[in-house]
Amino acid sequence: MRFLFFLILLAGIAVGVVYPWAMTNFSGHEVGSYRVYEQGRFKPVTVALSSSDAPVRVLVDLTARAERIVSQQRTILTLTAATGGKTVLASTLQFNHSDNPRQVSPQLPDKIFRDEAGVIATVSPGSYLFTVGPGDADDIPMRAVDLVLRAGTGEIDGRARPVGYGLIAVGLIGFLLSLRFGGSRPDNPNSKPPPPRWGRGSSK
Repeated sequence: MRFLFFLILLAGIAVGVVYPWAMTNFSGHEVGSYRVYEQGRFKPVTVALSSSDAPVRVLVDLTARAERIVSQQRTILTLTAATGGKTVLASTLQFNHSDNPRQVSPQLPDKIFRDEAGVIATVSPGSYLFTVGPGDADDIPMRAVDLVLRAGTGEIDGRARPVGYGLIAVGLIGFLLSLRFGGSRPDNPNSKPPPPRWGRGSSK
């Protein structure tokens, strides 16, 4: 049973954590990376997209001098995407789940945190204006912000994370209980040598 619960735990990690992370960061191909904040200033960027790029996943990389981001449910950045005067994406970014940031350089303390702003499912050919701005969390030591667009990305199944987290919980609880209550197996009475039939200690 212990091995079975361990397999369930691994399956939960694969479905709930590895699969969404891989789909977000590696599916499709990168359209480009665009610097939208540097030296204390935000600037909008315009990107030409075609219908063949759909769906387009919009990611934001935040470079900050911090080991982790603790925004306490506050908004660190806001993002909007518009084309033809119509807003097609509006998102708030908190970076709360970025537990494994990338390091800029071994010589620098800065880390790169990534969050997903959303997906533009249908793309009309033309220019898209992306505007990134500050949220209500003003104590984040931001160095730079980059907009990353990935085209032709696969959709993450909405059931993956809940199912994965459920499997993780079942596997972890079951594994811990098996360690606690597994104990040692009772001795097999047939494994003991039979008592002597004659002399001291005999049954007669």
